[in-house]
Amino acid sequence: MRTITATIEKASDGGYGIYTDIPGLIGSGLTEEEAKADFCGVLKEQAAYYYERTNTYPDWYKEGYEIEYRYDLSGFFLSFPFINASEFASYVGINPSLMRKYKSGLVKASAKQKDQIQAKYSEMIRNLERVKF
Repeated sequence: MRTITATIEKASDGGYGIYTDIPGLIGSGLTEEEAKADFCGVLKEQAAYYYERTNTYPDWYKEGYEIEYRYDLSGFFLSFPFINASEFASYVGINPSLMRKYKSGLVKASAKQKDQIQAKYSEMIRNLERVKF
């Protein structure tokens, strides 16, 4: 079974965009749910189109697939608007101005920056899971 990694980002119209490394597999919508539904529809349409042209389905479709959704930082802040980018930046140890650029989509984080953010985010989640009210 193949895992298709689909990245959710903030679209230029203020909605959501989804992309993968498979050409033509994209989705968009005003909400995250709409973008995911559009993405799944495009995925099936692309497989059907491939079948029409080649009389076989693409390998990723034949063997089965699962979709793993990930966020780029612009999509993350769009989906969770209650998280303050500057405060989050301070928590993860990144310059707040740079984090605001990630949030707006002006700049993409490097792999090293993503790893640093992910590690601190995971630590934050573990800490939050211990909270009891």
